[in-house]
Amino acid sequence: MTDSDDLLTVTPRQASSGPHVLAVAGELDHHSAPILARAVGEAQSDDRGLILDLSAMTYCDSTGITVFITAYQRSQATGAPFVLAGANSDLERLFQVVGLDQVFTFHADVETAVSSLRR
Repeated sequence: MTDSDDLLTVTPRQASSGPHVLAVAGELDHHSAPILARAVGEAQSDDRGLILDLSAMTYCDSTGITVFITAYQRSQATGAPFVLAGANSDLERLFQVVGLDQVFTFHADVETAVSSLRR
């Protein structure tokens, strides 16, 4: 799911029986947030859970944070897991500043996140 006008790509991956994984790369801002929101909505259409791989995400503004909050709220409503993986130190600091480090579940990488959801 790529739009050439935006600097964001979202690449879906899924293990045969595991959660959906969306690899997010680039800048998440008010121009590109609809791309991620659409992909997240599609991935959350079942109860397998969702992991957002943020290891290649370089920027996130308040619109991007809103996409994460909406995904979290949807996961709480449906009971399907929602976790973030691979956030760099700048993104981690952003989540800490706005207090979302107390809300979201973070993992160092996708493999760790998948393992934790299978337990």
